[in-house]
Amino acid sequence: MTNITIKKTEGTSGGKFVAHIEGQTATGELTWSRVNENLIIADHTGVDDALRGMGIAKALVEHLIADARENNYRIVPLCPYVRAQSMKHPEWDDVVIKN
Repeated sequence: MTNITIKKTEGTSGGKFVAHIEGQTATGELTWSRVNENLIIADHTGVDDALRGMGIAKALVEHLIADARENNYRIVPLCPYVRAQSMKHPEWDDVVIKN
């Protein structure tokens, strides 16, 4: 299994989760915008070509879900990848807003 390290950075209007794999310079990231303290919009998920097929994007979304639960906020999945994953995981409905 690939050892993925994910770090969160944030500012007042949004932030991102960045995924690294030891020994690789390529990264993956999931960006988000803050609506208010209880709501964010997942904007974009992207993974460098060198890391495709390693489960990076899914790990980023799972990290987002765990962070939302830990920090009591909900997610609007504007990003097509986050939206597609949320449709496959009804157990995320406690933090993902689906329309």
